[in-house]
Amino acid sequence: MNDVKKAIMTNWRWVMCAMLFFATTVNYMDRQVLSLTFKEFIQPEFHWTDSDYGTITGVFSIAYAIFCLFAGKFIDWMGTKKGYLWAIIIWSLGAVMHAGCGWVTENIVGVADKAALLEATGTLAASISMVSVWLFLACRLILGLGEAGNFPAAIKVTAEYFPKKDRAFATALFNAGASVGALAAPATIPLLAKSLGWEMAFIIIGALGFIWAGIWIFVYDKPTESKHVNEAELEYIHQDEADAPKEAIKEEKQMSFAEAFKHKQTWSFAFGKFMTDGVWWFFLFWAPAYFQDQYGIKASDPQGIALIFTLYAIVTVVSLFGGYLPKIFVEKKGMEPYAGRMRAMLIFAFFPLFALFAQPLGGVYGPWAVAIIIGIVGAAHQSWSANIFSTTGDMFPKSAVATITGIGAMAGGVGSFLINKGSGMLFDHAANLGEAFQFMGFTGKPAGYMIIFCICAVAYLIGWSVMKTLVPRYQPVVVK
Repeated sequence: MNDVKKAIMTNWRWVMCAMLFFATTVNYMDRQVLSLTFKEFIQPEFHWTDSDYGTITGVFSIAYAIFCLFAGKFIDWMGTKKGYLWAIIIWSLGAVMHAGCGWVTENIVGVADKAALLEATGTLAASISMVSVWLFLACRLILGLGEAGNFPAAIKVTAEYFPKKDRAFATALFNAGASVGALAAPATIPLLAKSLGWEMAFIIIGALGFIWAGIWIFVYDKPTESKHVNEAELEYIHQDEADAPKEAIKEEKQMSFAEAFKHKQTWSFAFGKFMTDGVWWFFLFWAPAYFQDQYGIKASDPQGIALIFTLYAIVTVVSLFGGYLPKIFVEKKGMEPYAGRMRAMLIFAFFPLFALFAQPLGGVYGPWAVAIIIGIVGAAHQSWSANIFSTTGDMFPKSAVATITGIGAMAGGVGSFLINKGSGMLFDHAANLGEAFQFMGFTGKPAGYMIIFCICAVAYLIGWSVMKTLVPRYQPVVVK
């Protein structure tokens, strides 16, 4: 009877994957509250320019990048359970704190209420803008500090609970939480902001993280220590180590930053993240503003909700195939996992070229054409992202996965800072010049958007080419 029970594999690894999915969903909903309340609610109240918003999103990105560098090391040091718990508690606290920015601004500048903020002009309006920007920056820094731990922890859990051949698929599943979070956000946040105030949108969405943290305490343990994982599942999880010496399997030596940067595998992963993360973050932060700027469609309008929802519905559904494609290459074509992953990433790298047609087709067919194209680009990014994350598990030992993931996330944050801050400055500059600012047949702010769309279109092919040059074939790293 015992042999029969051992032969029936438990599937606790998929419960872990579900937890990662929900954490990533909350993570992206917390990020998107600002983008969905910026144009309609926050900008008029605090008198922000596009450059102000670009500063806030850009500084968040660079701070997130810096925090990511240390978050991976923190997760490796603290352990997955405690490290992930601290991360989500901190970012949820930061999310909720945004709600107090209006009240604090009122008290600092000396106005009576929200109506007085809205009606302010001249020097008072400039003071309100400056004070509120600094307050939001402080909240975004706390948010970024916590959110920096999400992906290093999630990738580490994936490396702990899944064999190499399944990691891209598992990563694609939990990474779909980013799409689902971005999908749920436009269906809920603008309506919350319109009915209860933008402050309650931050509070309600932020509180979801505290609920997740309470569940995590009870469900997570390492596979070897979990009462929910039997011997058959453990054997499946550790199948890559079946032929390795037992001493190597037990080895958990940490990798220092100095050693990490000596490996070209680290630079390959970091460059791929640097080139492509900013594309996703640009569309995440600027898509609602784009539809309002270009078509006058607010995020809380039924059409605005439908556009953003459709965009991320495409991302969510299509991107699930992204993690499964390398599995086909490995199992059906007999390719080595890294080679199969890189072939899949090359395929995904061509789809962002559709971004070149977003502005031209949007002028002919309207906002729905743009939403569909951005959805295709976003799906390609999520598919790419699931596979590039999994390359760390392919080439680095488990003890170093979170550290390398943190370095890559830092590089991605730097790229995101450049595109978000640069976009805000470009859009203000283009709007001020009006007809005098031209690019590829567009003038003013539409020309600015066209420039950014062109950058997004070619980023993945550049990233893939450099990655392939640095690491042309599978080369595992050994911590000495």
